[in-house]
Amino acid sequence: MEGVDFCASMLSALRPEVQEWTAKAPDWLLPYTCPVTSSPARSAAIRQALSVSVATGLYGISFGALSVTAGLSVLQTQVLSLLMFTGGSQFAFIGVIGAGGGAASAIATSGLLGVRNGLYGIQLGPLLAYRGWKKVVAAHVTIDESTAVATAQKDHDVQRAGFWWAGLGVFVCWNALTFVGALAGNALGDPKAWGLDAAAAAAFLGLLWPRLASRSAQACAAFALVIACALVPFTPAGVPILCAAVAAIVVGMWESRRGPDANTPVEAT
Repeated sequence: MEGVDFCASMLSALRPEVQEWTAKAPDWLLPYTCPVTSSPARSAAIRQALSVSVATGLYGISFGALSVTAGLSVLQTQVLSLLMFTGGSQFAFIGVIGAGGGAASAIATSGLLGVRNGLYGIQLGPLLAYRGWKKVVAAHVTIDESTAVATAQKDHDVQRAGFWWAGLGVFVCWNALTFVGALAGNALGDPKAWGLDAAAAAAFLGLLWPRLASRSAQACAAFALVIACALVPFTPAGVPILCAAVAAIVVGMWESRRGPDANTPVEAT
């Protein structure tokens, strides 16, 4: 959380420059994000997306270093990052390879964890409503961060802006710093000593926390946490997260029976 707040405070100082650059940005760079008009909500979404991009990008250093340590070359690491582009799956892939697993096992494990991005696509498809090559580009940057930033906004145009700024921002920062980490390799030492292993998680938690105002959201988060923690010691990477999604189904059914009162915000005490 502190890392996200620090990044946000630094980037907020660049607000005029960010808005000026946005107004001049070509359409191919920010494809149909939203009308180029300034508003407090859009500026806040952009700052949020940029702070998440920086925090998540820093996490890419640890991936690059760990990938080289696991036996991949710098080129292999970079190609994997550019084409797969989903952090959890990438770490799962190199984790299996580093532990001596085969390519089939690594692909199956990382693919299982990447299923969640397809679920994000179901949610974001109607919101973005793109076709052709735009839909392909949007699909490639449909990740945890872009989905979280987009769905955290209320206005439709601001949701699109948040999605693209977060998606493309993470793509640039993640791949650039993955390359840095791969070059550093073993010279970097343990990434945990730098705190890089917690950067992405802290950024995502910062987006999730404001959405836990209702009792149903809190119940869903707690239930999912219990399921994931219970399965981590016994199942392959990715399975606990997918099984934790059951929590949303159960809480959703419970909420539909209770009615609208289930979403009543919890008052602070």
